[in-house]
Amino acid sequence: MELTFNDSYFSHRRSIRAYDSNREVDTELIRSLLSKAAHAPNTGNMQLYSVILTTDPEEISALAPAHFSQPAIMSAKAVLTFCLDLNRYHKWCVDGGAEPGLNNLQGYTWAVMDTAIFAQQFVTLAELNGLGTCYLGTTTYNAPAISSQLNLPAGVVPLLTVTLGYPAETPEIPERLDIDCILHQGHYHNYSGSDIKRLYAEKEGMESYRKFVEENGKENLAQVYADVRYPRAANEHFSGVLKEFLKNQGIEI
Repeated sequence: MELTFNDSYFSHRRSIRAYDSNREVDTELIRSLLSKAAHAPNTGNMQLYSVILTTDPEEISALAPAHFSQPAIMSAKAVLTFCLDLNRYHKWCVDGGAEPGLNNLQGYTWAVMDTAIFAQQFVTLAELNGLGTCYLGTTTYNAPAISSQLNLPAGVVPLLTVTLGYPAETPEIPERLDIDCILHQGHYHNYSGSDIKRLYAEKEGMESYRKFVEENGKENLAQVYADVRYPRAANEHFSGVLKEFLKNQGIEI
């Protein structure tokens, strides 16, 4: 299949959480897209990642609880778990009579970057080939359960999960902050209070978000995000779970 490219894709892309139950995704197509995605930039050409492809409906169902049974995984035709992988590099070094030294914060950071770039390269290629995708933000919440389900050895950590299938929906294009919110010319311009109000005014004023604020009994959207969606207590709990899991996997950070 010849890949066509139109850069308008980037400003119109959307996550797909409902997939066509009548259309299977060819495993060979997925393999081909992953092979192309593996040409993405990576640290030192080490490619510190692996990906677990799950297509069996029963195996997808077994993974679903670790992702809180989100709609995207419940209808997915394929689930890809992108893992940072220090195990393969470690074994290569030992086999070559060398001592590996990546089971630390620096190696972990490199592997996170490599894995994220690889995953996004795959997502872009998949969507340009007519597939729908959705990242599941729950992977690091329940890394131990996912690791057990996928039989991951020491040095391998599930980082990103992508659901895949042919779209059965056309959701609204999600809003994004204006480029002036995130672009700093020459040096970092620290935001004043008036900057913040101006830059977030459009987001705060959207009807969908105003409803979100009202439903949660909050004064503004920032309170919804900090108090309801991503509260400190939950973040600290899952941080503790992940830190302990990394230690058990032989990664000291």
